[in-house]
Amino acid sequence: MRSSRSIALAVMLSALLMTPVVAGASAGTAAKPNPEAEFKRLTREASELNKRYRGEVQSLEETRIQAGKATARAKGLKRTLATAEIAVMRFAQTSYMGGILDNSSLLGFQGDPGIALDRAATVSYLAGQRANQLNRIKQLIKDAKEAEKAAEAKVVKLKDDIAKLKKDRVRIEALLAKYDFQQPGGSEGLTPRMVSVRNTILQTFPMPYPVGCLRRGDPGEHGSGRACDFMMSVGGRMPTPEAKERGDRLAQWAIDNGRELGIMYIIWQQRYYDIRTGAGWRMMSDRGGVTANHYDHVHISVF
Repeated sequence: MRSSRSIALAVMLSALLMTPVVAGASAGTAAKPNPEAEFKRLTREASELNKRYRGEVQSLEETRIQAGKATARAKGLKRTLATAEIAVMRFAQTSYMGGILDNSSLLGFQGDPGIALDRAATVSYLAGQRANQLNRIKQLIKDAKEAEKAAEAKVVKLKDDIAKLKKDRVRIEALLAKYDFQQPGGSEGLTPRMVSVRNTILQTFPMPYPVGCLRRGDPGEHGSGRACDFMMSVGGRMPTPEAKERGDRLAQWAIDNGRELGIMYIIWQQRYYDIRTGAGWRMMSDRGGVTANHYDHVHISVF
C-alpha cells in the first residue's frame, strides 16, 4: 500500500518544482525578452558599431563583457537547477513506488531486530537526503531568479550604451574624419600614426622596459598595427612606485595630447579612457592578472 507520506512528498515536490525559475508573462502582460537572445543580438550590434568607429569602444566592450558573464551565470544556474529537479523527482518516484519513507510499519515489526534497525537507519538517511535536496532546490530557484534579474540589468545597460553611442554618432564621426584611415606598413607592421605616437612618447618618456606593439593575429588594434604597450615592469610584476608614477604621467600626457596626435584610447591600472566617448576614466572588470588588467603597462591605441 502506498504511504500517505510518500503521497505528501510527491505533492510537495510537484508544487515546489512548478515554481517558475524565471518570472514569465502573467495574465495580460507581455513576456520579458530572453536575456541570452537579447545579448547575442546586442553583441552583433556592438560589433558593427566598433567597426564603424574604427576599433573597440572600450565602454561598450566593458559592458558587453559584464553582460556576457551575467547571462552565462544565469544560463548555468538554470542548467544546474534542471539537473537537480530531475534528481529530486527520481528520488520522489522511487520513494513513492517503494514506500521506503513510510516508517509506520516499523512500530509493529515482528521480524529480525537487525532488519528493523537497518530499515530505521534507511528511513533516517533518506529523510535527511530529502531535506537536503529540497533545500538545495529552493536555494537554486532563488539564485537562478537573482541571476536572471542581474543578466537583464546588464543587457539593458548594454542596450543603453549602444543607444548613447549612436546618439553621439555625429560628434564621433567628426572626430574620425579628422584622421584618415591608415594601413600598417614597413618592417614593424605599424601604421605611420602609431609609429609617430610611439616615437614621440619615447622621446618624452625614456623607457627602461620594452615597448610591445604588433601582435600578428590579434583581432584588436595590436593586430592591425594601431596599438603599443609601454611596459612599466617585467615578468608580470606590479610596477614600483617610481614606475607607476611614470605610467601615470604617460597616461595623462596621452589624454592631454590625444586629439592632436590621433590617440583613440588609453588603458592603465585596470582603467580605460576613450577619447571618442569623452566619458573620462572608467574602471574595467577584473581580467585575471597584473598584465591582463594593465597594471604593468600603459596601452595606447590610435585612430
